Amino acid sequence: MDARDYEALQAFFASTGPVDHLVVTVTGAPGTTAFADLTMDGVREGVEGKLVPHTAAARAALPVLRGSLTFVTAASAGAATPGTAALAAVNAGIEAMVPVLAVELAPVRVNAVSPGVIDTPWWNFLDADAKAAAFEAMAAGLPARRVGTPDDIASAIAFLTENTHTTGVVLRVDDGARLASAA
Repeated sequence: MDARDYEALQAFFASTGPVDHLVVTVTGAPGTTAFADLTMDGVREGVEGKLVPHTAAARAALPVLRGSLTFVTAASAGAATPGTAALAAVNAGIEAMVPVLAVELAPVRVNAVSPGVIDTPWWNFLDADAKAAAFEAMAAGLPARRVGTPDDIASAIAFLTENTHTTGVVLRVDDGARLASAA
């Protein structure tokens, strides 16, 4: 379903019965634009493509949600990567909801996974050679010297859904990218 369609989300969750865990992985367009070239339509696209759907899915599920809510954001929320200001703002907005909702929705646990560079179709805006070169360059600057995989993110999500003593956490799964600049 289209996670931007709040009425469809409400109808879906009304028909499911109790939900143990909701993982929201909605993502929009890549959103990499130099700030000087950023348009307000581009900002709106990011908000409408990711922040609103994450919020809408969580809100629509609330009447049936029993265990945990996990958002998937992105490392851009806390990075200082030129060209990602709008993307960073959208992801930071989702991350800012985590501690608030962890308190407000308790005993439902609320967390987020914040992936770094992960080899997914999100990067397909680059042709194959450019993507390979970009991944190689990014991996060279990371402590483990590799780009992440979807399995890396899946295991982080599994941890957050299974660990009943974890709430209000944004789990960074970025191969220590924040540490790399200090090395």
